[in-house]
Amino acid sequence: MTACIIDGKAIAAELRIKIALEVRRLAAEHRLVPGLAVILIGDNPASEIYVRNKARATRDAGMQSSVHRLSGATTQRDLLALISDLNSNAAVHGILVQLPLPPHIDAQAVIEAIEPAKDVDGFHPLNAGRLAIGLPGLVPCTPLGCIMLAKTIHPSLAGRDALVIGRSNIVGKPLAQLLLRENATVTIAHSKTKDLPAVSRRADLVFAAVGQAHMVRGAWIKPGATVIDVGINRVPGAGGKPRLAGDVAYSEAREVAGAITPVPGGVGPMTIACLLANTVRAACTIIGVSTTL
Repeated sequence: MTACIIDGKAIAAELRIKIALEVRRLAAEHRLVPGLAVILIGDNPASEIYVRNKARATRDAGMQSSVHRLSGATTQRDLLALISDLNSNAAVHGILVQLPLPPHIDAQAVIEAIEPAKDVDGFHPLNAGRLAIGLPGLVPCTPLGCIMLAKTIHPSLAGRDALVIGRSNIVGKPLAQLLLRENATVTIAHSKTKDLPAVSRRADLVFAAVGQAHMVRGAWIKPGATVIDVGINRVPGAGGKPRLAGDVAYSEAREVAGAITPVPGGVGPMTIACLLANTVRAACTIIGVSTTL
């Protein structure tokens, strides 16, 4: 068996077309142009690439994009002041602070300073709480993208055994909540899980989000299972140049799984597309109009 490759680039491209059409409709019918503000602190090369890609995708969808680049020495007080200004700016409907932050800044304080209605990352405790109790709200982009990818293979996830490997607030926990919303039977595995390979071999759906390259081996995968690889790890490549690798040993797993996402080209493009969708949803909620997304 060789797995079906889940093409995140193609699926994200389809979603971005829908978003662009919705943005045009909102402009024509409501004179609304969703606006996304991204804050980047310091000169982390990976973060700079992510921010540049997000800004380009935002503009390509016909939305307003603003990027605020701050020195790595920026104080927490100054950062919070900028967030306060963006919270009160009517042209800004979504605010994203690119993580990680310098060690002298309290990331949780920054997340909580963002107006929940503009929290397009879905990290604010209010949005996290609404997700946990099943109320509508802004949902973290990467978990949302994972669900959308899985549903291209299984339109209904109800009753399926789903394993989430990783329990971070950014991916693992919200992903588990979204799977519960889909009526899947959910197991969350972590560093204290006993016999993780055996737990994994029971799962119909495996979501790997631990940040450790090639941790999930092919022998861990139930034949025919769907594997969604969230990991983005830099490992040595040909000629010593770094390359991206997932948390799953891809060449092994694709010989066992029924479907699998590649790295790159799987979850990553969906994260950005879902960010754009969240920004449109936030804009519509703020001004009180409905959206087709």
